[in-house]
Amino acid sequence: MAFDISPIILSVKVAVLATVICAATGTGLAWAMHRFKLPGKNILETVINLPLVLPPTVIGFGLLLLFGRNGPLGFVLEKLFNVRIVFTWWAAVIASTVVSFPMMYRSAKAGLASVSPDLEQAARTLGAGEWRVFLTVTLPLAWPGILTGIGLAFSRALGEFGATLMLAGNIPGRTQTIPLAIFFAAESGDMKAAGFFVFIITLVSFAVVYCLNSWPVSKKAVSKPQGGDGYVGTGCQKSLT
Repeated sequence: MAFDISPIILSVKVAVLATVICAATGTGLAWAMHRFKLPGKNILETVINLPLVLPPTVIGFGLLLLFGRNGPLGFVLEKLFNVRIVFTWWAAVIASTVVSFPMMYRSAKAGLASVSPDLEQAARTLGAGEWRVFLTVTLPLAWPGILTGIGLAFSRALGEFGATLMLAGNIPGRTQTIPLAIFFAAESGDMKAAGFFVFIITLVSFAVVYCLNSWPVSKKAVSKPQGGDGYVGTGCQKSLT
């Protein structure tokens, strides 16, 4: 029996784009929050982490108010650029990005917090600017946490349901992702199709988590302490000279 694989293709496309956006913005914001004392930091972090505790339908409703035809962002996009977000696959990307962002942010922040400030300062004394310190010292040492965030964000984006349904709807071939396909297939009594999509999304999620647990860089980060025998400092010096 042949199944429609368009939800699989769309889900992967949405999850990849959402993960790229989360990785770039989440890591950058985590670095800024870690590096600088920003005003209203606690309030901002509370807002960032809200998608972890709010029901997805609440998030979807909020996004619908923002990007709907009468919403502030939706009105501007439609009037100035003739772009409509609601009930398009871009709406699924936005919904997946919002719900996945806290996982990326928290993992990246934990990774950045694990980097010793002494190593960053040592790089500065060798003549490196802030951007070069970030690229050659901070980012490589924080990579295990960032990589974990990428994997978790991808898995969360792949499985997003409630906010996607509210903002993108369930349009087969256009906005129907795997979770939506599972729900509506089960609702219509098509258990074979629902079981097929459950198997696919479970397999992909298992593979992502398995790879994260087996990733060599994570094992090296645990087995080789920062400082101590001086291998990290030597590496930093070599990368900057």
